[in-house]
Amino acid sequence: MLALVQERGTARVTDLAQELGVSPVTLRRDIEAMTARGEILRMHGVISRVEPGRPRFAATSAASALSAASGTRARTTAGATGASAEGLVVGMVVPTTDHYYAEVVRGAREVVEARGARLRVGLTRYLSGEDRTQADRLLSTGADGLLLTPNWDSGSPGPDEGAWTAELPVPTVLVERWAPPGHPAAGLDRVTSDHAHGAARAVQHLVDLGHRRIALASRETPTTARLRAGYEAAVAVLGLEPAPAWPAAGAGPLSDADLFARTLDHLHEAVAKGGVTAALIHSDTDAIMLIPRLQARGVRVPEDLAVVTYDDEVAGLADVPLSAVAPAKGEVGARAAGLLLDRLTAAGTAQEGPRQHLELLPRLTIRS
Repeated sequence: MLALVQERGTARVTDLAQELGVSPVTLRRDIEAMTARGEILRMHGVISRVEPGRPRFAATSAASALSAASGTRARTTAGATGASAEGLVVGMVVPTTDHYYAEVVRGAREVVEARGARLRVGLTRYLSGEDRTQADRLLSTGADGLLLTPNWDSGSPGPDEGAWTAELPVPTVLVERWAPPGHPAAGLDRVTSDHAHGAARAVQHLVDLGHRRIALASRETPTTARLRAGYEAAVAVLGLEPAPAWPAAGAGPLSDADLFARTLDHLHEAVAKGGVTAALIHSDTDAIMLIPRLQARGVRVPEDLAVVTYDDEVAGLADVPLSAVAPAKGEVGARAAGLLLDRLTAAGTAQEGPRQHLELLPRLTIRS
C-alpha cells in the first residue's frame, strides 16, 4: 500500500482495498497505524504520500505508533504539550463534521484527549440561530469552555450579529471566524486560516509561471470574502491586468445548478474573450467538475487555462492533478483546542496571559 501511494501521490481507500484484495475494514486499521507513524496522510476516504518539506500534523514516536496500531491513541500532537486538563469538558460548535471541518474537529479532538479532557460536538448545519442553540446546549450539559464556529455568512459577523459570543459565561475561542475591531467578539481568542494569504500565494505562483491575467472563481462561502481580499491585493501589488468582472448577482437566490452554470459561463468567456490564462478556483470539487466542461467547450487545461484550486482535499485526484492551496485545517483545530485548554487550566492565575489572535498560513502544493 505504501509503495502504491508513493508512486501515485494519492489513492482512494476503497480502490486500494479492491486492488489489494483485502476488506476496507482491514485496510483502515493499517492506514491508522501508518498515519500514526507519519508515513502517509489521510482525509475523507483518501490517503496521500507525505510530500518532502510538508509539515505533519501528528508526529509520533515508534512506540506511540505501535500503540496506535494496537488500538490505543497515545500521541504527541501540536498543541497538546500544556498542563493536564484531566476532567475538563470542551464543547465544540461547528457547521458540520464533513469535508473542511472533519480535519478541524480531528485536530481539536486529538489535543483535547491527549491532555485528559473530553470533547463534545454540536452541529449547526448552517441553520440560522442554531449556533447559539448548540452553544447553550453544550453549556447546559457541563462544557467548561467552547470552541465556536458561528454561522456568519462572510466569516465575520454582520450588523447586529454575534454579540452574544462575547457574553458567554465560559472561555471561548473562535475557530475559522473573526470579528472586526470594535465588535464585542473581537476581544475573544481566535484561531483562523489566513485565506487572504493563501489566495495571494496562488496568484504569485501563477505570475511566476508567466500569467498576467488571472481570474478568481468562488461561490459565496464564509471563506470567499478573505479569498477575494487576498486575490485583489495580489493583483494590485503585482501590477496585473484585471480579469473580467464577476457577473452581478441576480434578483433572487440561485440553485446550485444555476450557480455552477454561471461559473462555467464566466470562466469560458474570460478565456475566450477576456484574455484570462489562469484561474484560482474555490473549491477542489468545483474545479474537478468545471474542467471537463471547459474542455468540452474547447478550453484546454492547462494549455489555455492554468488552474490552482483552494482547499486541496481532492485536487490530486483530478484527471489533470491540480496544484492547490491547503489551509492547515487540522492544525487550526489543534491550536484552538490547546489555546482554550491553556486558558481553562490557567484561569485566575498569573499565567493566564493576554487574549490571542492566531492566523495560520495555508500551504501551496505544486503538482505537474
